[in-house]
Amino acid sequence: MKLKFCGAAGTTTGSQHLLEVNGQRILLDCGLYQGRRKDAHEINCCFPHFDPKSIDHVILSHAHIDHSGNLPNLTSKGFEGNIYATFGTRDLCQVMLADSARIQQSDAKWVNKHRKKDGLEPIEPLYSPIDAELCLRQFVNVGYNRKMMICKGVEMTFIDAGHILGSAQIILDIEDEADGKKKRLLFSGDVGRGDNDLLRDPVSCEGVDYLLMESTYGGREHELGTGADEKVAEILSTALKKGGKVIIPAFAVERTQQLLYVLHQLFAEGKIPEVPVFVDSPLAVNATEIFRLHPECFNEEVYKVLFDKNNPFGFEGLTLIRSVQKSKDLNEREGQAIIISASGMCEAGRILHHLKNSIGDPKNTVLFVGYCAENTLGYRIRSRDEKVKIFGKEYPLRANVEIMDSFSGHADHSELMEYFHAIKGSKKKVWLVHGETSRSEALCDALRTVHDGDVDVAELGTEVEF
Repeated sequence: MKLKFCGAAGTTTGSQHLLEVNGQRILLDCGLYQGRRKDAHEINCCFPHFDPKSIDHVILSHAHIDHSGNLPNLTSKGFEGNIYATFGTRDLCQVMLADSARIQQSDAKWVNKHRKKDGLEPIEPLYSPIDAELCLRQFVNVGYNRKMMICKGVEMTFIDAGHILGSAQIILDIEDEADGKKKRLLFSGDVGRGDNDLLRDPVSCEGVDYLLMESTYGGREHELGTGADEKVAEILSTALKKGGKVIIPAFAVERTQQLLYVLHQLFAEGKIPEVPVFVDSPLAVNATEIFRLHPECFNEEVYKVLFDKNNPFGFEGLTLIRSVQKSKDLNEREGQAIIISASGMCEAGRILHHLKNSIGDPKNTVLFVGYCAENTLGYRIRSRDEKVKIFGKEYPLRANVEIMDSFSGHADHSELMEYFHAIKGSKKKVWLVHGETSRSEALCDALRTVHDGDVDVAELGTEVEF
């Protein structure tokens, strides 16, 4: 049995891990690498570590684009097998992959304008909306805790990861023909923090022999615990007293819905001033509608609210924006407002226009509620660079910048350690993925002090046999 690290090794994006067992090639996740545009296109377009036609099965941990976003490219290049995912993940992918396709086309159009001026050949988008739709036809939905034999000697089970709607850890129970042994491999996907405003806690797993584990926040603690509503109220109240806008770059899926749930509560309890709230993201609006269709993913409190016929993601004063014209109107709007817009890392989407129009005014506040990878615009704003480049032009950063890591969907260092200890079994071999190198190494060092088995940081392109 072999495992090859084809993405999200030494970085947090582009999750792809190739398992070879019993003559079958199983790809765990097929995400987009996100970073500098030139690097990202070269990495994403060609699948340098494997031939898409050679893959027999794909198992998808969750719908975030750094885990699912290159699936339409994979299928258009010849992958014909099943894509296994939870029901929630499949429904989110329906809107997220189509949105990603539109972004691919828009980015290619913008880049080609400049390439034409330089006498260069145009580039093609990675895939089209039609490719995204065709890809969805290969999805096979599997509920949590439902065992499924996906090929000879390999049984798959999804258990809740508590990260986003439909997110799953992947259990593979394997009868390895190479040595005749039974083995259990667990792929963590992205691990949630627990005590989430909306979702259930991550589920622990028994009898794990081999563990492929994320390390996004290795060596780093979130500043606040989960559910830190008082801190949210304090930040928003202070920001709104300045008379400006609060711009919140937020991932369209889960972060936006969690924010709406918290804002609903804060307004109802009178803890923040009543100001208009806008969600300016067609994807976020569509995703919010999907959330209400999946009660199986929610914690007990939200589950009960859903069945009391209440909308936990809606309240008076909330406006959901889909159209381009209304988004433009919002950019020209004067006065106080809370604007939630994607993307969370500020690399694409309507958030760029809101930042361009707002970050130069010290009355405004930019509030980050999620992770931003290095080399992204969001990372540079979080780092409070004096100037940042948006649409190729530099803008002074004078707006106040606030960071609320309690909203992060990723477990921090201590929470990852707790997650690891909750997993039972020998865990004779552990590979750390989905983290910047320094983060993975910090978690690796900590795990080695408490665990007798082998713990290593995965290296991109390397293959291990076990």
